Amino acid sequence: MPKTVAKALDVNLNDVADSFGGDFLIIDCGYKIVLANLATQKRLCQGKNSLVGKYCYQVLNDRKKPCSSPIWICPLKKVLQTGNAITITHPHHVPGSDHYIEITAYPLRDKNGAISSIAELRRDVTAQRELESQMLKRHHQLLALSHISSAVRGLWDLNAILRITLDNVLEILNGVTGGIMLLDEKTGTLRYRMNRGLSDRYTEKLEVKIGKGIAGKVAKSGQPILLEDISKDSRTAHPSLINVEGLKGFISVPLKAKDKVVGVMNIASHQAGKFGTDDLSLLNSIGDYIGTAIEQAKLYQSLDMAKKRYQSLLQHTLTAQENERKRIARELHDETSQALTSVTLSLQAIIQLSEKLGIKDDNLTKMLQNTHSYAVHIQNEIVKLMKALRPTLLDELGLPAAIHRYAKDTLQRRGINVEVEFKGTDERLPPAIEVTLFRIAQGAIGNILEHSEAQNTLVKLECDNSECLLHIEDDGKGFDVRKLTKVDPSGRGAGVFTMKERAKLIYGACRIESRPGHGTKVMVKIPMTGELTYDEEDTDLDS
Repeated sequence: MPKTVAKALDVNLNDVADSFGGDFLIIDCGYKIVLANLATQKRLCQGKNSLVGKYCYQVLNDRKKPCSSPIWICPLKKVLQTGNAITITHPHHVPGSDHYIEITAYPLRDKNGAISSIAELRRDVTAQRELESQMLKRHHQLLALSHISSAVRGLWDLNAILRITLDNVLEILNGVTGGIMLLDEKTGTLRYRMNRGLSDRYTEKLEVKIGKGIAGKVAKSGQPILLEDISKDSRTAHPSLINVEGLKGFISVPLKAKDKVVGVMNIASHQAGKFGTDDLSLLNSIGDYIGTAIEQAKLYQSLDMAKKRYQSLLQHTLTAQENERKRIARELHDETSQALTSVTLSLQAIIQLSEKLGIKDDNLTKMLQNTHSYAVHIQNEIVKLMKALRPTLLDELGLPAAIHRYAKDTLQRRGINVEVEFKGTDERLPPAIEVTLFRIAQGAIGNILEHSEAQNTLVKLECDNSECLLHIEDDGKGFDVRKLTKVDPSGRGAGVFTMKERAKLIYGACRIESRPGHGTKVMVKIPMTGELTYDEEDTDLDS
């Protein structure tokens, strides 16, 4: 068969085959080599012996019989089965290293179209496979960074950031245990804030000073440490913990925010030499990113604490203000108003007495009448002031009646029509809600009177078991809400911000919609459950 095939081949095929950089062979259907180029001869032949006539599986793979799956796939069998060219990659193990050989096999046919042999082009693709492996690894690392970045983006809760990061890192590196230690700058110590797989009895009390142990040295130097077996390293600060947990392979990386170390992340395995330099590089990159996220979360926590302190102070201030309003209103009623009533009655009695006595002094009579009129006027103004400070209707009849009376007394006297709608308000509301909604309504009605130039006003209050909705709308000139970003030195804007803060203090929200020439809407939502239901921004209708 080899001679028959050789005669059928072009005489220049040897020259063409020798020009290939890789191995080139022609093998007949009986697994015997018909042709081998010079590169193959030099690589596989000892001395001057030819490969022609020898079995391919003996020469190429040192086997006693044809190759078979699952370890080896025979190109000859595949070509004979399919009748088509194929390309396969074989691992080739040699002492000290592994190689990969790519084999492309083509069918060669006789004049009747039957496959008589195959041509094999073999080349070493180890470098290519290694490059592909590195690219795949880098891609895997980028995906890991992207996944962690997406998971923690927008998070402000420190524990959530640490938990998501640690869980993802352990999954990526196939680590069996790990933890994140945060640095306390005041004491100069590291303590575990989040861990997986470590005993709580150790981690709860474990403290590492900066510069001590592996983690302490990482925190001090800002440089990561990779250990093949931490149980054999003398720098370990707590060898008992390492031995009890059975830790071997170990990586410790700093968590940095603008070159400032804020913590350390440790990942460990029960297998020595588990982690490599690529793992260290990936973990170090994650550490830089998470360090910044940790610093931002800490800043957010500080702002949140400051916000809570501000709200507590504001709550105290508004409560004190409300109590002071009640005290002043009560004193005006009990003392000033009664005194003025007494003065008014006394003046009226003097006027009547002078008439009975027949005193004909017109100037005296006029002075007494004017004084009496002034006293009555002052008394009426004090009554208005008492109602503004603390409407008796709010205490006696409840919120709807107090809002209705205040709106009518304030707006209708100035020619502004008032329409009111109340639904679900038969039962009294909690005092805090009643006072808050009344003060907000008071502020909104005051703004309508002072700024709106409105003709009509609608006041709606709807309550159910879950929430109360207050809606106050006017058809006045409106304004651009977006320009109202702070309180002016003149005091403009203070009423709006006070309304919003009052709502927030009882877990509600106040939203304002307006635009020039189209009136203003004030919408307040107060939950009955004590939970914040929404917190929408103020908008004009075009935004």
